Amino acid sequence: MIEPYSGRIYDPCCGSGGMFVQSEKFVESHEGKLGDIAIYGQESNQTTWRLCKINLAIRGIDSNIQWGNSFTEDKHPDLKADYILANPPFNDKDWKGELLEDDKRWQYGVPPKRNANFAWVQHFIHHLSPTGIAGFVLANGSMSSVGQEGKIREKIVKADLVDCMVALPSQLFYNTGIPACLWFLSRNKINNKFRNRSEEILFIDARNMGQMADRTHREFNEEDVKSIAQIYHSWRGEGGEYEDVRGFCKSVNLNDVKKHDYILTPGRYVGFAEEEEDLEEFQEKMQKLTQELSKQFKKSEKLEKEIKGNLKGLGYEI
Repeated sequence: MIEPYSGRIYDPCCGSGGMFVQSEKFVESHEGKLGDIAIYGQESNQTTWRLCKINLAIRGIDSNIQWGNSFTEDKHPDLKADYILANPPFNDKDWKGELLEDDKRWQYGVPPKRNANFAWVQHFIHHLSPTGIAGFVLANGSMSSVGQEGKIREKIVKADLVDCMVALPSQLFYNTGIPACLWFLSRNKINNKFRNRSEEILFIDARNMGQMADRTHREFNEEDVKSIAQIYHSWRGEGGEYEDVRGFCKSVNLNDVKKHDYILTPGRYVGFAEEEEDLEEFQEKMQKLTQELSKQFKKSEKLEKEIKGNLKGLGYEI
């Protein structure tokens, strides 16, 4: 969706480097030059960090991958990335937040000590270039949480950084069955060379998409991914005409988001999908229901007579 053709790509929780490998594959598939991309990353687990270095090295991908905690030991403090791609750990409770209360990255508020979601969000924003765009995965709670998280989210929305929100179905990940969402942040909404989308957010509800690959895991096929990406690109003016689709996508002004207390759950905005009414099916159902109701009325009349007769036998008249 964010198309990293060239520039600096950053992932501060890069794991074994899957996001980077996919970015290089994207560029290769579009006949780009591998040298057009500069890769920066950080990983806190030493074993995983080594796997990442090996993963990139065997593919001949140059990179600057550092080992350490991105919160307490930011190894790329001055980096301003053109693209940020990340899948941070959901709802991390042990992120050392108590050591970072005065950190300069918390421009929109100090994140809760027991949940790192909005520490990651603000870390991403801090490292975005003036024209940068970030795409990352978070737990669904990040879209509607209250308290301090809600206040931080409100300030981020008011700063007009939120570009697009995508609600995903459950069972999409192997390591967790909970539903997640995609956040897309952009620092370049006003000066977008394609279409000015300042003070607007695109909401996409993809919860009903995908197919069950087995009893526990859901997958998106190529067409699912393409349909979501195409909506986003057309909304940004990068090809095709954008139109709201009831139940699936809607472009919403920030004033409307304010009315919903800055909650970013797509389902609140896209509405319910319109279903075409099958007249023949409707008539069949009505005929069946009418016949059933007629039977119930006759049965009710019979029961009423029996009850009246029993009461009369007891000396009571109705």
